[in-house]
Amino acid sequence: MSEEAGEDAQRKAAEREAKKAEVRKRLEEAGNKKKAKKGFLTPERKKKLRKLLMVKAAEDLKRQQLLKEQERHKALADRTIPLPNVDSIDDKGQLEKIYGDLWSRLTQLEEEKYDINQIVSQTEAEINALTIEVNDLRGKFVKPSLKKVSKYDNKFKQSGEKKAGGKEDFRANLKIVKKDVMESITNVKKKDDKPDWSKKNKEAKAEEAAPAAAAPEPVAEPEAAEPEVEEEEGEEEEEE
Repeated sequence: MSEEAGEDAQRKAAEREAKKAEVRKRLEEAGNKKKAKKGFLTPERKKKLRKLLMVKAAEDLKRQQLLKEQERHKALADRTIPLPNVDSIDDKGQLEKIYGDLWSRLTQLEEEKYDINQIVSQTEAEINALTIEVNDLRGKFVKPSLKKVSKYDNKFKQSGEKKAGGKEDFRANLKIVKKDVMESITNVKKKDDKPDWSKKNKEAKAEEAAPAAAAPEPVAEPEAAEPEVEEEEGEEEEEE
């Protein structure tokens, strides 16, 4: 009996230890999972949140467009006057009254437009001045908008200004190259381009021409003496 009781106690102690080990393992796995998440926003939650924000922004944009359209229609309804049927009116005084009302309304709207434009331009100038001051305090500066000008535009402009004084010579700005230098360069290039066999032929021709030039030329006999004798005989016959 004592042995069976000891075995039961050992078995229960082993089961208890196994359960503790299993619970410890589960707790460790849960802790590791929490560490792996690294925050509340998981990728799936981020995706859903982004989608909701896009839908909300689209709805807000549509609502703003609808409000602006309603305000525009309301402003047009307040500023415009319903035109009467002028074709059915024959009274000149009534027509002049309608004309006067429309003209006064037009002048009033033009005055309001001018005042609004002045306020807008003044406000924009103040905003620009304040922006420049803020940038100066921060140590920044606004880059001015530069206009890109082509070099050809400047050249044509200068040529147009000179045309008033006289004829423009576009070759005056070109570089001057001496003719002798150009000829020497071209001759050197031509000599370098000739093949070796052409040089050998020239040397052979020069050697053949040298002995021919050294040989003495035959002296031609005078043939003009005979006609002189005949002329003398003719003169003697005439004298006789």
